[in-house]
Amino acid sequence: MTDFSERRSELVDGLIRRGYATKREVAEALRKVPREEFVPRSMMDEAYVDTPLPIGSGQTISAPHMVAMMADALDLRPGQKVLEVGGGSGYHAAVTAELVSPGGHVFTVERLPELVEFARDNITRTGHSDSVTVILSDGSVGLPSEAPFDRIFVACGAPAVPEPLKSQLKDGGLMLVPVGGRMYQDLVRIERRGERYISQDLGGCVFVPLVGEHGY
Repeated sequence: MTDFSERRSELVDGLIRRGYATKREVAEALRKVPREEFVPRSMMDEAYVDTPLPIGSGQTISAPHMVAMMADALDLRPGQKVLEVGGGSGYHAAVTAELVSPGGHVFTVERLPELVEFARDNITRTGHSDSVTVILSDGSVGLPSEAPFDRIFVACGAPAVPEPLKSQLKDGGLMLVPVGGRMYQDLVRIERRGERYISQDLGGCVFVPLVGEHGY
């Protein structure tokens, strides 16, 4: 049998060396979550290659370095309520759940029913169902019923920062959104200060498009 734990450890060590996982807590979360459980069985041997992988329906699981970088940038802490837009296979939500536990919760919104089912199965199998809720909906409108959120991150490329997400961010909260075209984007971090939103460009990235009312 493949020793995925050894591969996982090697991957995380590499992310630390390359400066993607700069916080000890992020590295520990990545070590705890079995990425092989969040990809199709045919892709399991490639789970610890640092690259996006197809998960069906034209969607991908993010590369581990991007998950690490986003977790670092969001300054995730125990007890926080987090919204993820673009749940995919549930991997990014599971890593986030490790960082906001105990006491925190991740709401991840996915628009494709087949991926919602896939993510729920993966989340349950890996023991994260108490701290992650997977919801079938248009993530571009956010999740008003659970707002406000301490942290929001979008795992797909948007033409602009969706206005509903800005309004659902708690004062003092942080949000990450890839903004740009359908193929290439800039990862933008936004901090809410009252009615002001302070933006910072964290560099280029590549995500599948955000599809929905406030997306493409």
